[in-house]
Amino acid sequence: MDWTPDDETANLIRHVAIQNAIEYEGKAAIGSVIGRIMGMRTDLRQHGKIVTGLVAKEVNKANSTAAAEGLDVLKEILEKEAPHLLEKREVKERRTGLPDLKNAEKGKVVLRFAPNPNGPLSFGHARGLVINSTYREMYDGEFILRFDDTDTKVKPPMLDAYERIQKETAWLTGRKPDRVIIASDRMEAYYEHAELMLQNDHGYVCQCSAEVFKEHRIAKTNCPCRDQKTSENLNLWSMMLQRQFKPGDVVVRVKTDMTLKNPALRDWPALRLQDTESHPHPRPEVGSKYVVWPLLDFQSAVEDHLQGVTHIIRGKDLMDSTRKQTLLYEHFGWDYPETMYWGRVKVHEWGGFSTSKMRNDIESGRYPGWGDPRLPTLEGLSGRGISNTALRAFWLELGITQKDISVPLSTLYAHNTKVVDAEAPRLSFIRHPVLCKVEGDEIPNSISTPVHPNDESMGMRTWEMIGREIYIENEDAQKGSLRLKEFADITLKGAPSPVANIDSYERSDKRPIVHWITKENSLEGTLLSTSNDEIQTVQGRIEKHNFAPGTIVQLERIGYACIKENDSFILCHESFDE
Repeated sequence: MDWTPDDETANLIRHVAIQNAIEYEGKAAIGSVIGRIMGMRTDLRQHGKIVTGLVAKEVNKANSTAAAEGLDVLKEILEKEAPHLLEKREVKERRTGLPDLKNAEKGKVVLRFAPNPNGPLSFGHARGLVINSTYREMYDGEFILRFDDTDTKVKPPMLDAYERIQKETAWLTGRKPDRVIIASDRMEAYYEHAELMLQNDHGYVCQCSAEVFKEHRIAKTNCPCRDQKTSENLNLWSMMLQRQFKPGDVVVRVKTDMTLKNPALRDWPALRLQDTESHPHPRPEVGSKYVVWPLLDFQSAVEDHLQGVTHIIRGKDLMDSTRKQTLLYEHFGWDYPETMYWGRVKVHEWGGFSTSKMRNDIESGRYPGWGDPRLPTLEGLSGRGISNTALRAFWLELGITQKDISVPLSTLYAHNTKVVDAEAPRLSFIRHPVLCKVEGDEIPNSISTPVHPNDESMGMRTWEMIGREIYIENEDAQKGSLRLKEFADITLKGAPSPVANIDSYERSDKRPIVHWITKENSLEGTLLSTSNDEIQTVQGRIEKHNFAPGTIVQLERIGYACIKENDSFILCHESFDE
């Protein structure tokens, strides 16, 4: 059974939303309120989805009240009902948007987002796109989309991902990247810098096995290869390029210090051999052309320098990459970019999804494609009606923090509600429909209701009542006395069922208000939704309409949905309004 908050919890949510609106001058934020409430009441964390919906309602109310009546009205409420919240937190100026970049000069900031094209973009990728592209706008800078596609075996690139990622980037950020770089097109540049590193004795070609070198790393001792002459290293490098070794026989290492406290930094690997005969690169212009490939830390470091990247924003799990690359930059005499880090964001409902895992599941037939609504891909989310604006708002609200965060998916849904509600036409969909005959002397031949309750310009929906047959949901039909929304009271006893209080927008008593549809103005329809990694299908009756596939509508008493083909709908998420 669904959890229902008691009065104390409901009032807490309401009061903290008001407190937040006062504190930030009528601009309360859902995420901020949720964080405070969960900190005050840890017992509510298990009900995160429901709490988020309630918070969204109260935040919207508080912000609307502040805009219409002013902050003093909100202060009066807290003074009367929860004065301790006014005493506890003083009104302060809120930092809006992202923090300033360190040592950033307007017009000279260069940022990059570097996905592996082993599949299209997912919800997690959106963070990097949103944060970096927003800084581009803030500083009138440049934003580079770089494909790190130098792994042909563990994470082999997917050929059509290159174009798909570029389209998804434009969709999410609102514009194309300023530059597109493909690492597999840049192999000669990486070779040039590898050779330069060897010539300057900042690196060496190591023929130790992985097991043997691990022993040296643990013991903090140099391997014998480290003392090779420059000429010998260059000769071995030439042999690598000429395919005179097999994968695993040799690796090019960056000279650091084998006594460094962090083992990952000790003479880290920069380039290795790959079996591109068995695992050719999927891009036909690359194929099996190269056998020596840079590892990501080397490739990324060189490319960031060559492209003039000034700021890198990445996950805190890549701090070791920064340390490795800084050591390489010192060898070359380069200045390392300013770097910021963020922690992990875990969404309760998705658990652990990776691009590689999703690709395996698609190739095995578990999912039909990347656009499956159960997957957290941008294609899947947009197909369910999640807007790019909501995705941007979600990530910008979380901002940049090294703290690991766990959030319910309803937080994203609350942002989406703000975006789609104002333009989403209302439609009736009757699940498990029950046909009822109604009677009454004042029943008109047609009923008209607004397409949108807050936008008269969207017109009216007109339903024919000539046959006086309506559909209501089976669950509602068990209740006996109902209020048919924007029409009449009905008592379900016998057939036909009498209606009263026609044309009144007020209930005559506390009977529940339900949605309905006439037989003449409905068609058979299908509602699809996702739950526990399953797609659930509900048959019913959908109101006749002329909206094109892709339109986001609000199905009354159900939630927001995206129209598909053949009178079917995919549920985006529940509503967070009244």
